[in-house]
Amino acid sequence: MPNIYQLHFKNPQPRRVNEIADALKQGAVMLYPTDTVYAIGCDLESKTAIKRVREIKRLSNDKPLTFCCSSLSNISEYAVVTDQAYRIMKHLIPGPYTFLLPATKLVPKLVLNPKRKTTGIRVPDNAICQALLAALNNPIISTSAHLADDDGSLPTLGQEKARLFDCIADLVDIIIEDGLESGNQFSTIVDLSDDQQPQIVRKGLGWENLANWL
Repeated sequence: MPNIYQLHFKNPQPRRVNEIADALKQGAVMLYPTDTVYAIGCDLESKTAIKRVREIKRLSNDKPLTFCCSSLSNISEYAVVTDQAYRIMKHLIPGPYTFLLPATKLVPKLVLNPKRKTTGIRVPDNAICQALLAALNNPIISTSAHLADDDGSLPTLGQEKARLFDCIADLVDIIIEDGLESGNQFSTIVDLSDDQQPQIVRKGLGWENLANWL
C-alpha cells in the first residue's frame, strides 16, 4: 500500500513535503495534483522510477515524457530557449501549459523520443508542485494519471478522485491528497521548437489566452 500524504493545497506542510522529496530521491513514484489533472511522477534523475512510470502508463520507450520545472530560468537548463520562446513563455508561466522545446544534454534519454530532440516542459501553477520541486531540487516527471482501460479507452477525466486513487494505489509508492476535486482538463501543448512557426498542438486548459502571444 502507498503512503498517503495530506497536504494543504495552498500551504503544503514543509516536513511532509521534505519526506516526499526524500522518497523521490530514492526512486519512489507518486500520484500528485497539478494545476490541471492528477499526474504520475518521479524524480527526473531516477532511471528506475522513470521506467516504472512508463510501465504504469503502458508507454513505449519512444513515447516522450513531460516534466515539471520550477521556473523559466530552470527551463533554460533543460531546453534551448530562444528570445521569442522566452517572450511567449514569460507571459504564460506558471500555468497550464506544456512547451515543446529543443532539449539540452541534461534531459535523460529515457524521457525523449529517440527520433526527436525536443522535450515537453511545464511550470505548474500549483503550490504543492512548486514545494516539491523546491525540496527535490530536480524536475519532476508529469504524465496524466488517467490510465487506459484494457480495451484502450480512457476513463472520464472528471471521474471521482476516490476511483482514481483506487486504480492507482497498487502501482505507486506515494499518493498526495490536496482536499480539492480532481481537475478535468489537460494542459495546452504549445510547440516552440520552431521560431518561425509556433503552434498549438493540443487545446487544453487556458488555450484561449494564447492568441495574444503566438
